[in-house]
Amino acid sequence: MRRSVLCGSLVAAFAAGLLAARVAPPAEAQPSVPAAAQPAPPALTPQIINLLALSEEEIGPLVNNTDLRSRTLVATEQGTVAVQSGNVLKHFHADANEIQLVLDGAGSFWLGEREVQVRAGDLIIIPRGTVHAGSRASTGRFRALAIKLPPQRANDTHPVP
Repeated sequence: MRRSVLCGSLVAAFAAGLLAARVAPPAEAQPSVPAAAQPAPPALTPQIINLLALSEEEIGPLVNNTDLRSRTLVATEQGTVAVQSGNVLKHFHADANEIQLVLDGAGSFWLGEREVQVRAGDLIIIPRGTVHAGSRASTGRFRALAIKLPPQRANDTHPVP
């Protein structure tokens, strides 16, 4: 049952990402960087990754002295897919839409102007510019699959008090 919910949620996340990419307003033009100066994303390889079996250490070290760990699984010119564990402070992305599938944990999550309850199996759609954060886990640690369309730029995490 849990696998069928996870598989169905992944399909829904992919479909929502395609929809968000078509519906969301285009980002303002950014200064162009010559193609030769931009690193090419790694080639996709066929593989199966069990996200529920990854240890915290396999996901990665804590990010910038926070409670968040993150590991990019897929990086293409169109978007990225990462697994994240832990909580992150309130922030928004000006140029990237984000879709999160909660894999584990339950608790409160900031989405826009409201704090909502989320649990494993919930799909969270976060259009660019929307304030969001994993706030307080009531059970376990939040673990989520995070899809960003287009890929998030390094300086596109804007903290919010």
